[in-house]
Amino acid sequence: MKYRAIVCPELGPPEVLRLEELDAPALKPAEARIRIHSCGVNFPDLLMVAGKYQTKPPLPFTPGFESAGEVIEVSDGAKVKIGDRVIVRRKTGGFAEQAVAAPDELASAPPHYSYDEAATYSVGLVTSYHALVTQGRLQRGERVLIAGAAGGVGMAAVALAAHLGAEAIAVCSTAEKCAAALKAGAARAINSSERKIDEAVKEITGGKGVQCIYDPVGLSAEIALRALAFGGRILLIGFAGNIPTYPANRVLIKCATLIGVRAGEYARQFPEVRVRETPEMEALTKVLRPHVSKAYPLEEAAQALRDIAERRAIGRIVLHP
Repeated sequence: MKYRAIVCPELGPPEVLRLEELDAPALKPAEARIRIHSCGVNFPDLLMVAGKYQTKPPLPFTPGFESAGEVIEVSDGAKVKIGDRVIVRRKTGGFAEQAVAAPDELASAPPHYSYDEAATYSVGLVTSYHALVTQGRLQRGERVLIAGAAGGVGMAAVALAAHLGAEAIAVCSTAEKCAAALKAGAARAINSSERKIDEAVKEITGGKGVQCIYDPVGLSAEIALRALAFGGRILLIGFAGNIPTYPANRVLIKCATLIGVRAGEYARQFPEVRVRETPEMEALTKVLRPHVSKAYPLEEAAQALRDIAERRAIGRIVLHP
């Protein structure tokens, strides 16, 4: 059996990716073979292809953190059956027509989600829930500044914050993205191409600042600390550009808390946390749905990654094998 997959033969820009036909591996005990219907495209995929992500798989490899599809084959000991709709959560392998996964790499797809929604659920909602609820302890009535609010992870955070009863202040780079963030549930939106973020926050909050900052892009430390209320929390999700350097003296003076957020690794280190989070996140799928704005065929994976690199995406982008 053969299947098509996107292969990264060398590190570099998205253009290094190739569409190849591969031999399907035999199943090991407890594994399942998945026919992938949709694969989410994420910023870490771009970083991994460039060799700039903390995980560096050996070359060649197939990118793709999260995908969704149908079980087409199982081996003895598998915890799923043929025909099940599942989400595949792996560091690599999603940009393909098939995936082979162990039991701990599979989750049931919400029955009311499309395959596109199921393929974009994990990174967005799981990251946002773990950041805002588990580590950020966001409370009803608090104000949270969400950077990159029109991106996949940012838009999920906006919707979740609004659902929790917090006041989400979205930061976006264009009027179109601001409109999308407001539609997702933001109370206010700041167009960062027109206004200074910290000055806008001070105006919105009457000079008090926000209690929490959700930052998947890498705001400058100066802007973040100016926008933060005394005793506030800064959630560091990721870095789309430069990595900020926080001055310890200003963090101390403001009694600020810097929190590094790696939802997947945290769950691996403290599995009991994910056990507690999972039913709560599953309940949220009944009221929150990923916003998928664009779909590309598998062979256009490089273009999908270019959209991510050039920040053209609003919400999520998927590939259709």
